[in-house]
Amino acid sequence: MAIPPAFADISKAANDLLNKDFYHTQAGSLEVKSTAPNGVVFNVKGKATHDSATSGSLEGKYTDAASGKSLLSNLTFFLSSPNPNLQHCIHYSIGIQKSEVNVLIFYRHAGLTFTQTWTTANSLDTKIELADKIAKGFKAEVLTNYLPASQKYGAKANLYFKQPNVHTRAFFDLLKGPIATIDATVGHEGFLVGAEAGYDVQKAAITKYSAAVGYAAPVYAAAITATNNLSVFSASYYHKVNSEVEAGAKATWDSKAGNNVGLEVASKYRLDPMSFAKAKINDRGIAAVAYNVLLRPGLTLGLGASFDTQKLNEASHKVGASLTFSA
Repeated sequence: MAIPPAFADISKAANDLLNKDFYHTQAGSLEVKSTAPNGVVFNVKGKATHDSATSGSLEGKYTDAASGKSLLSNLTFFLSSPNPNLQHCIHYSIGIQKSEVNVLIFYRHAGLTFTQTWTTANSLDTKIELADKIAKGFKAEVLTNYLPASQKYGAKANLYFKQPNVHTRAFFDLLKGPIATIDATVGHEGFLVGAEAGYDVQKAAITKYSAAVGYAAPVYAAAITATNNLSVFSASYYHKVNSEVEAGAKATWDSKAGNNVGLEVASKYRLDPMSFAKAKINDRGIAAVAYNVLLRPGLTLGLGASFDTQKLNEASHKVGASLTFSA
């Protein structure tokens, strides 16, 4: 029996077709991925918006292979406990306005994944993950956020549990509220039912709730979702016509905004094993096209444009490009 998708992914097939790999949303973006010999994965991203604003991030990710051997370089290890499961502490410093970040990895042999990101907004984000060690299908995350300029902190904890026919998640914002968001999806023979609820511990009140139903088969999927306290309704459909063609559509109605229903349709065509093209259009007449090609192993180019078909003589159109390096 298959594991059902998370609540947010019940309509993932249609959402990905409608939203992913359309490059007009940014004037330009660059991504460089590389893996060091010691297993640390680096990811550098940069983007420029159509408003001439630029931003970027530097991410490093390391997964302990649970081999008992330390592969982390340029870090200082020292004995912190006679307990073999509490053997080592990782201490390092990052020079951000004389700020220092200390991270203690408790279970060195348990297979932790450690990810740290530094953005051009001077935000230092850290994530520590532990998967399939406490129980099969169980994953725990701790996320912290630090803004040195304003001395602001953030801390979150996430829990995931996946088993055949059930997929549950819990997200806790530890410093705001605290606020908890819990969702669950139950599946059986392709049929999916999911629900989500948010709870403010300090106010002792439910802050939001949503629900969804869907059906997923190997070549098609359909879903109906009700979000924003059951006030925004969406119906989506995805169909993999054949190995080369995919098609999808989504209709959305906001019961608080009026009677108008938004509609968007998209299609993807694989030109050859190395490239594909996508196109979409919505009820407002905004059309978008995209082209993605693998120039050579490790180098991918994406080109995209959007057009307001009702204002073709006006300068409301957008073009964008993306370049991804991977090594």
